Amino acid sequence: MPTEASAARSENMARIRGAHTEPERLLRLALREAGFRGYRLNARTPAGRADVVWASKRWAIFVDGCFWHGCPEHYVMPRSNVAFWQRKLRENVSRDRAQTLKLRANDWVVVRLWEHQVRIDPGKAAARTILALTSSRTYLGSLSRVISVEFIDETIERRGLTTLRTCDAKSRFILRHRSTHKAGIRRSLVLGGS
Repeated sequence: MPTEASAARSENMARIRGAHTEPERLLRLALREAGFRGYRLNARTPAGRADVVWASKRWAIFVDGCFWHGCPEHYVMPRSNVAFWQRKLRENVSRDRAQTLKLRANDWVVVRLWEHQVRIDPGKAAARTILALTSSRTYLGSLSRVISVEFIDETIERRGLTTLRTCDAKSRFILRHRSTHKAGIRRSLVLGGS
């Protein structure tokens, strides 16, 4: 029997949008203001759907949510149902890597921005995007993605990080203070790597 807390969480999760999010809308507005039009939204590419696509030019833009895609600055692992969230995070990052590598192998320019980059400065995010598109260089934002979190104690966590740049899913690990604050509110202190 579901508890009141799990029912509330389920309702909250159902409200989360998969497309046309606020960061996506902010980026599209900034791109339009810069004269970039004619794109398709949530359109198919050879590797699945991207948030903004110019198929004729082979350009794909993804605005990745900090929670769903493992932002190294802002990802906060839920404390309940940890095994589910670890698996979900690994699957999302694995899909991101596969999409990125397949698009690059098919001569697409791929731009991956974090939602916090767009929220903080949509104009700067659009400028980075335009630079990548017009110079035909893939821009992956932060190279690292969180793929695992191990709680050492109440205040310290060990994070496994990987990159989307190669098909090799090797991890590096860092220790850091656990943060339960959302993006843009408070940063965690990085303690060191191992």
